[in-house]
Amino acid sequence: MSLAERRSPEPTDGPVPPQRPLTTFLFDRADSAEPAFTFLDYATDRDGTEHTITWAELATKVRATAAELSRITTHGQRVAILAPQDLTYVVAFLGALHAGTIAVPLFAPEVSQHGGRLVNALEDCAPEVWLTSAGALDTVRELAENNPLPMPKQILAVDEIDDATGAGYQAPRPGLDEPAYLQYTSGSTRTPAGAVITHRAVVTNTWQACAAFGVNDTWTCTGWIPFFHDMGLIQLLALPVYSGARSVFATPFSFIMRPLRWLKQLGGFPNTFAAAPNFAFEYALHKVKEADRAELDLSGVKAVVNGSEPVRATTIAAFQEAFGPHGFPAAAHRPSYGLAEATVFVTNTSEEGPTITSFDRAALAADRGVVTEPGAEGSLELVAAGTPQAQLVRIVHPAERTVRADGEVGEIWVHGPNVADGYWQQPERSDETFGGRIVDPPEGTPAQTWLRTGDLGLIHDGLLYITGRIKDLIIIDGKNHYPQDLEVTVQNAHPAIRKDHVAAFAVETPDGGEGAAVVAEFSRKAGAEELDEAEIAKAVKRAVAAAHDVKLRGFKLVPPGSVLRTSSGKIARAATKERHWLGKEA
Repeated sequence: MSLAERRSPEPTDGPVPPQRPLTTFLFDRADSAEPAFTFLDYATDRDGTEHTITWAELATKVRATAAELSRITTHGQRVAILAPQDLTYVVAFLGALHAGTIAVPLFAPEVSQHGGRLVNALEDCAPEVWLTSAGALDTVRELAENNPLPMPKQILAVDEIDDATGAGYQAPRPGLDEPAYLQYTSGSTRTPAGAVITHRAVVTNTWQACAAFGVNDTWTCTGWIPFFHDMGLIQLLALPVYSGARSVFATPFSFIMRPLRWLKQLGGFPNTFAAAPNFAFEYALHKVKEADRAELDLSGVKAVVNGSEPVRATTIAAFQEAFGPHGFPAAAHRPSYGLAEATVFVTNTSEEGPTITSFDRAALAADRGVVTEPGAEGSLELVAAGTPQAQLVRIVHPAERTVRADGEVGEIWVHGPNVADGYWQQPERSDETFGGRIVDPPEGTPAQTWLRTGDLGLIHDGLLYITGRIKDLIIIDGKNHYPQDLEVTVQNAHPAIRKDHVAAFAVETPDGGEGAAVVAEFSRKAGAEELDEAEIAKAVKRAVAAAHDVKLRGFKLVPPGSVLRTSSGKIARAATKERHWLGKEA
C-alpha cells in the first residue's frame, strides 16, 4: 500500500459511532471520587495553587446549576457564561447544557481587550440568563448597567448555588440535533457570529479528537487556552468529560506571565495532551531559560496540537532542539487544522509526527503545489495539517465549485456531523458559509451542505497543507501572494522588527490595481539607534523584492501592541489595515 493510500483524506475509521449528549458522560462517573478538573491558580502563588473538583462533586454542582436554571428559563433559551477561567466556568457551561438551554461560552468582563466582542455577542443572541462567579459578579452587573444590552432575567453566581438545589432534579434529554451552544467566531475578517453547535456536533467532534489522538481516561488534558475559544472549550472541557481524562488548566494570563508554567504542566502529570497556537511554542522558546529547562521531564507528553494559526517548520525544529533533550518526543508535536464552524477539529497529524514539505513559491502563486528540494531557491516550507477523522475534506475551486485534483490549490471545504448548523439568526450568511454545493461531484463526494472555510490549501501525498486565507490573498499582476509568507520575509529583514507582529495586506495602486503594504511592530529590545524607520523600510522593501518579486507600496513601523489580533491570537490584517493604513478605528 502506498503512502498516499495509507494517508487517504477520506474517513479511514468508518462512520461515527452512535452518540448521546455530552453531560450524560459526566453522570456516568457521578459516583467517582477521582479528580476531574484542576484549576492552577497563580493569582496569589507564583508556583500555583491547585483547586480540584472530583467527578462526583462536579456532577452534583452541574445538577444544582441545571435545576436553578430550569426554574427561570425554558428549554432552548440562551444562557451566557461570563465566568473567569476557573472551575466555575466548567460548572456553568455543563450546567447550561444539562438544563437543555443553549450555552453561550463567553468570558468575564475583565478580559478588557476583547470587550467589544463580548458586547457584540450579547447583543446578537440576547441571553435570558448570565452565569458568572461570585468574584466577578460586580463587574458583570456593571457590564449590564453600562452598555445598551438586552437585560437578562437574572445574573447568577454559580458558586453560590446550594448543592442541595439539584436534589431530585430530572434533567431533560435534549435531541442530538438541538443546539447545545453558540460558538462565537474570533472575527478575523468579519463581524463575529455565533456558530450553532448542536449536541451531535460537539459530541461527534469530541469523539473525533479522542479517536484521532488516542485520548482515554489515563490521559491528562493540560493547557491555558481560554474556554471561550473553540480549541480550549473542546480540548480542556468537553474532551475530558467525554473520555474521563483529567483536565488541568490555567489562565492565558498565567502563561503569558511565565510560560514555564505550561511546560511544567506538560511534564507534571501523566500522559499529557495539550493544544496551543504556533506563537505559544515560539514564546516558550524565547522565554524559558536553559536553567529552567533542565528541571523539566517531558517524556510523558503524548500529543501537543499546534493549530489556530499558521504552523512554521522553523518553530517545530527549534522547539524540538530546545526541549527534545528534556524528553519531549518529536512525534508528539501534532500540527492540526480546525475552525469554530466545524466545532473545532478537522484534520490532525498522526502519531508519526510532523511532515514538512518544500513547495515551489512561484508555482503556489499559480495555484499549483510543485514539490522542490528542501532549501532550494524559491522554495517555501509548509507543514502538513494531517488528515480528517470521520469527516470529509475537499479542495474546491472557489469560483467554479469543482473538486480540484491533488496538488492544486483551492478552498478547503468540510462535510461531516461535526459541522455547525449555521450562524445564529443569520440565514443568508449561513447559506453562504454552510451551503456549499459542488458541481459534478466525484464518486464518494456529496453534492451539498459543505462548509466553505474561506481557507486555501492543497492535498499532497494524502495530507492537507494550508496555504492561506482567501480574503487575505494579495493578487499582483495575476499572481497570488500569501500575506503570512510576506510577513516572515519582513520580520527577518531587520533585527529591530518584532517577530510574529507583522501584518501584510492588499492596497489599491494609483492605476486601480492591487499592491502590497506592511505594518510591523518594532521590538521592545531595539535600541534608539536601531529605530531608523527609513533604514528599516529600505531593508524590508529590498528583502520582499528579492524573495517575492514584489514592490511594496508602503511600510509602517509601529510600537509594540499596535498590530491587532483576534481573540484566538491570529493577526487581524483587515483591522490593522483599517487602523494604521486607512486611519480608521478598528
